[in-house]
Amino acid sequence: MSEMEYWSWPPQYDDTYRPEAGSRYWFPRRETMPAGERERAIVQRLREVCGYAYEKAPFYRRKWDEAGFHPDQVRSLEDFESKCPVITKADLRRAQERVRPFGDYLCIPESEIFHVHGTSGTTGVPTAFAVGRRDWRNIANAHARIMYGMGIRPGDMVFVAAIFSLYMGSWGALAGCERLGCKAFPFGAGAPGMSSRAVQWMSIMKPQAFYGTPSFALYLAEVAQKEGVDAKSFGIKRLFFSGEPGASVPGVKDRIEQAYDGKVYDSGSMAEITPWMNVAGSEQTSGMLCWQDVVYTEVCDPKTFQRVPYGERGTPIYTQLERTSQPMIRLLSGDLTQWVDEPNPCGRTYPRLPNGIFGRIDDMFTIRGENVYPSEIDAALNQVEGYGGEHRIIISRSGARMDELLLRVEPTPEVEKQGKLAAFKETVAKRIHNLLGLRAGVEVVPSGTFPRTDFKARRVIDDREVFRELNERLAKDLPR
Repeated sequence: MSEMEYWSWPPQYDDTYRPEAGSRYWFPRRETMPAGERERAIVQRLREVCGYAYEKAPFYRRKWDEAGFHPDQVRSLEDFESKCPVITKADLRRAQERVRPFGDYLCIPESEIFHVHGTSGTTGVPTAFAVGRRDWRNIANAHARIMYGMGIRPGDMVFVAAIFSLYMGSWGALAGCERLGCKAFPFGAGAPGMSSRAVQWMSIMKPQAFYGTPSFALYLAEVAQKEGVDAKSFGIKRLFFSGEPGASVPGVKDRIEQAYDGKVYDSGSMAEITPWMNVAGSEQTSGMLCWQDVVYTEVCDPKTFQRVPYGERGTPIYTQLERTSQPMIRLLSGDLTQWVDEPNPCGRTYPRLPNGIFGRIDDMFTIRGENVYPSEIDAALNQVEGYGGEHRIIISRSGARMDELLLRVEPTPEVEKQGKLAAFKETVAKRIHNLLGLRAGVEVVPSGTFPRTDFKARRVIDDREVFRELNERLAKDLPR
């Protein structure tokens, strides 16, 4: 084992390795070493990864030649960040239109592909992910290590309640469970009646850990309550999530922890970046650590793509350090976050996203000059006593009038039965006004009005013509 445990290119992990009993860390040296030492090792790895991609992938060679960048120029992180151009999801789609089906950034023979996943294609042409067998083992090792950091241990049962299809989240969580030596319960989600069966199975099996989306966890707690089951009786001690903001949002996180009497961990970057747990919390540290020796993460200005100082907001840009099949090098996420570099309670020496990922920048909307993120409204509503767990955000504009924001909000059945709807409506209106600094219309709708989801919640309805036109212009102006 090298000074940084199993630090080699291409990566070579021992699938039988486990840390010493009682250890807080999977790789004590890699996780707690001085950040400057780790960064020097990352510079060398970036040079190796870029050299590999330049040799194997016409996509990168063409893009870097046009930008005047060559892997030999990487002598520091500053060199890499200032000289290597970003790539976007639009770049990947165009590459796969040129070279079907995996694009000219596939760096292994097609015969070596082990898993094929992809995007759903609901907002455009689907993108295919090709994962080699060695990469799949590296993903499993990375996820096992990060889940170990959450306090999940060999022998724990992990209930994986996410759709098993193209979605990478469920498969990545399952791979981590298997490598960690857990009792993997790949329950899935999405089929009619599956939520009731999940309640039944969790009541029987008493899993120690749960994976899914925050929305689905809250919905399952509702289903359990309707069936006369207290979600606390499942005995789940750790719940880790990806797929949508929420697990780092105080209101949402608190509701889940109260419902299950377990600890919540946030995780998840992008499917293209899998191992997507490269940003994830630990047992002692909230928010998300940037596990920089798995995927090198920069938080950058969304216009210049240069890193912002610690303490400021920006968009994450990711570079995989362990992928050989379709390596992502400076992939622009389009999300918004804030990062800090300060001592972490767990002792790991990584930068941190204290509030997780707020959401996609293009999900942000502007009402009367104020920038609003749906996750902020989610957080505010989840802190209102009597909130029933679902809402819709309606943004509209009629003629030349000002933009209007309307919230349709469900109360709990108890609020309805007690006839406290007027007081609930007033509380919601005040909370939103205090949060946003602007007034929103509030409409209280009957409990159960909105469908619950076992995947990612979609709660914003924007029918402003001006907003649609702006989005169309932005799509045309994306960097190529």
